[in-house]
Amino acid sequence: MAVLKLLEYPEEALRQVSRPVQSFDSSLQGLVDDLQETLESSGAIGLSAPQAGVFERVLVVNVPGDDYGPQVYINPEILGSAKLGIVEESCLSVPGIVGNVMRATQVHVRAQDASGQPFERALEGMHAVCLQHEMDHLEGVLFVDRLSWFRKLRLKWAANRAARATQVA
Repeated sequence: MAVLKLLEYPEEALRQVSRPVQSFDSSLQGLVDDLQETLESSGAIGLSAPQAGVFERVLVVNVPGDDYGPQVYINPEILGSAKLGIVEESCLSVPGIVGNVMRATQVHVRAQDASGQPFERALEGMHAVCLQHEMDHLEGVLFVDRLSWFRKLRLKWAANRAARATQVA
């Protein structure tokens, strides 16, 4: 197992759509193990393979204190959702940025485990929110894409200001 190096915004590869997993073998299990170790070492609650530069539909979620525990979702699909709410999010691939986005707080998901076994699960609360955030990565979407236009504009100004400061230094 290894702690993986993560891609960071504005890395264009983060916009790539991930391909479905076809082969459930030791290579996939190694990726899952590395993602889980990376997640654990980061202190975050979710991580997707594209964040580590592996463009396959694999993600891991571990929300401390919830009833689900560490979970692996391969080729996940949301079958239904309910109870929209505004939630605060951040992302390992967009360090230092926190923002409020609209997410369903209840979802019904279908996925496969690391051995390829299909399962369905009803999720709620932060686990449901985290799953949606990580699934966005599989589609090349970042949480900052879901922020209000005003918040996006403020982030762009801050990034431009930081870039100018770096050029001056």
